[in-house]
Amino acid sequence: MRDIHKRFGGTVALDGASLTIAPGEVHALIGQNGAGKSTLIKVLTGVYTPTSGQILLDGEPVAFSGPRRAQQAGVATIYQELNLVPLRSVTENMMMGFEPLHWWGGIDWPQAHRRARTVFEELGLDIDVRRPLSEYSTAIQQLVAIGRAVSQQVRLVIMDEPTSSLDEREVQRLFEVIRLLKSQGTSVLFVSHFLEELYAVCDCATIMRNGATVEQRTLSETPRLELVASMLGRKTSDIQASGTTSFREMELDTDETLLEVESLATDKGLRGASLEVHQGEMVGLGGLLGAGRSELARALFGLDRSTRGSMRLAGQRYAPRHSRDAIAAGVALLSEDRKVEGIIPEMSVRENMTLPLLGTLSRRGVIQRRRERELAAHFIEALKIKTASMEQPIGQLSGGNQQKVLLARWLATQPRLLILDEPTRGVDIGAKREIQRIVQDYQAQGGAVLMISSEFEELAEGAQRVVIMHEGHSTRVLDNPGLSEDALVTAIATAQHDRADGAARDDERSPATATDHQETAP
Repeated sequence: MRDIHKRFGGTVALDGASLTIAPGEVHALIGQNGAGKSTLIKVLTGVYTPTSGQILLDGEPVAFSGPRRAQQAGVATIYQELNLVPLRSVTENMMMGFEPLHWWGGIDWPQAHRRARTVFEELGLDIDVRRPLSEYSTAIQQLVAIGRAVSQQVRLVIMDEPTSSLDEREVQRLFEVIRLLKSQGTSVLFVSHFLEELYAVCDCATIMRNGATVEQRTLSETPRLELVASMLGRKTSDIQASGTTSFREMELDTDETLLEVESLATDKGLRGASLEVHQGEMVGLGGLLGAGRSELARALFGLDRSTRGSMRLAGQRYAPRHSRDAIAAGVALLSEDRKVEGIIPEMSVRENMTLPLLGTLSRRGVIQRRRERELAAHFIEALKIKTASMEQPIGQLSGGNQQKVLLARWLATQPRLLILDEPTRGVDIGAKREIQRIVQDYQAQGGAVLMISSEFEELAEGAQRVVIMHEGHSTRVLDNPGLSEDALVTAIATAQHDRADGAARDDERSPATATDHQETAP
C-alpha cells in the first residue's frame, strides 16, 4: 500500500500511510487508537475507497469493491467482533457464500463437511463440524473464522485483536495456527495492543501515528521501549521515567469502610466472595478467566441476584435487585464488553454519555438540552475525548475514546463506588495511560474503585490491595506497597491450594456455625 490518503468530508483519516508485507510474513500493525489502523485495513479490503494512493497485490494494482472481492483475490479479514452465525453449524459458517454445489444447483453438504474437517485437521483441531457454532468456546469460534479464511486459499489473513477474548492457553493455540500458516506461505497482518504477543509471533511491525506510517521495524532488533516511544511520538527516556502505567503511589486519607461483602454467592458462578473497599481506595480483583471476578461485579451492580451472603454499603444493608438500585445507591459499573454492554453505536457521544442521567436532566418529562450539552462538553474537555463534535456517533470513535465516553457516563453520576471490569482492554498505550490517570483522579477526590484487570502491572501499580479469586471464591488478599507482578502470578497460580485449605477449615467448624453461615440473608 503506497501513499494512501483517506478523507471523510473535512476529516483526514489517512495521511500518506503505507504498508509492505512479504509472502509468509507475520506483520504487526500498531499505533494508538485513532492512528488509522482500522481505516487502513478497510481501505485494503474494499470497505472504503481511498481518496488517493495505490494498492498492489503480487505487484499488480488492485482496487477491491468490497470484502467479498478482496477474499476472492486472497485477502481475508478476521475481525475482533466475529462475524459468524452462532446458531448455524461449523460447516455452514465456514462455507457461507462459497458452498460446493451439485450439478443441479443444490448444496453438496457431504462434500462441505469433508472440506471443513480437512481444514481443521490441517489446523490440528478435532471438532464435530455438524454441531452449532454456539456450542463451542470463543477460542474455537476464533479458529473457525481462521478456518473459513484458510479454506478459501487466501494469501493474506488480517487478524484484528484476535486474542482479546482468549485465555493464555487459547492464545498459545492461536499462535500455533499462525506459525502453521506462515510455514505454508500465508502472510498474516496482526493487530494487537499487547506487546508480548507482537514479540511472540510477529516478524516485523509497521507503526502508525495520526493517520500516517511512522516507520517499519524488525521486532527482533527493536527494544520494547523504543517501540512504545515510536507509537507515542516521545523519547524513550520520557517513557522510562514515567513508569509502566500512569498510576502513582497514593496514601489513604481515611480508613472508613465503604463496601463490605461477606461470603457472597449467586447462581451465575459466584460461590463465596468476601472483601472490603475503603473510601478513596482502589481494590483489585485478580484471577484467571472464570475465577468469578466479573460475576462479583455483576452482583454488586444488581445484575445478578445473590443467593447467599451479605453486602453493606456505607454501613447500611445493600441488596440491589436491579441496576437502578445500584445507581441510586451510588454504585457504577464500567462493564468488560463495551461493544455489547456499553455503547449504542448509532447514538451520539452526548446521548451515550448522559443515558443514566436522563431523569435528573429532565423537567416534567422533557430533557433540558442545554444542561445536557454543558455536561457533555465538560467531560469531553476534562477527559480529552477526541471527537469531531458531541453529536458524532460514538461508533465512529476509536476504542480508547469510546471507553473514555463510557467512563464519563459513570463519573457524571458522581458514584461512591466505581467498578471497572478490564477498563483498559483493547485500547492503545496512550489511551490506557489517560484512563488510568482519570481513574486515579477520581480516587484522589475520595471515590472508591474496585478494578478487575488481567494485566498484572496494572494491579500491582494501581491497587492498594488485590483480592485473589478462584472458582467463584476469594482466596487471598495481597497488600501494597511491595506488591509485585511476580507475587500476583504466584498467588493466582496457588489459588487452588488456598481454596482447598479454606474449604478444609470450613469443614472443621461446628454444624451449628456452618448452618448459620449458609442461612445468611441475601
